[in-house]
Amino acid sequence: MIQVYSQKIGDMWYAAAVEEERIFATAFSPRERDVLRILLKLLPYNRSFTVMEKTDGFAANVLEALKTVFDGEEPPCRFELAFERLSGYARKVLQCVSLVPVGYLTTYKAVFEVVGGGARAVGRVMASNPFSLLVPCHRVAHSDFSLGGYGAGEETKLKLLLREDRGYENPMELEVKGKKLALFPIKYLKTE
Repeated sequence: MIQVYSQKIGDMWYAAAVEEERIFATAFSPRERDVLRILLKLLPYNRSFTVMEKTDGFAANVLEALKTVFDGEEPPCRFELAFERLSGYARKVLQCVSLVPVGYLTTYKAVFEVVGGGARAVGRVMASNPFSLLVPCHRVAHSDFSLGGYGAGEETKLKLLLREDRGYENPMELEVKGKKLALFPIKYLKTE
């Protein structure tokens, strides 16, 4: 059974739905009610879940990792995400985006050039990303380096990216399944 955990860390609420050390969904919000509402919408319809009152060791690690990413850092470890419940295309998009490191961003076009589909198809997958922060969809922008949408709002997306800025100067490419994913320093982002 999926277990749902939430915890306030600092000024933000973080939530995770886990089962046997696998993550089904994550969420964050300034309000407890909202973080649980967001998370519950992301759960598979055909699975039972229970909301836990206390956080266990694995869930505590996941919630702390969410806070770490929110604060602009890489999480201390990688977690097993329940990708198998997603379509093959969504899985490819999210796995590609999960490779974008802190300090860089990519574009919807660059992602579709690696995984196929189109920029709008990539955008639809990003809009329904069940692993917010752990799969850094906030690191995907429009081709002109304008922000693009974000479930928690464009202002939150901008703040996340600015916290992640490492002052990198040069673009780079990352090989993903024989193709090149273009990565750009956060300074390329249009903030006005």
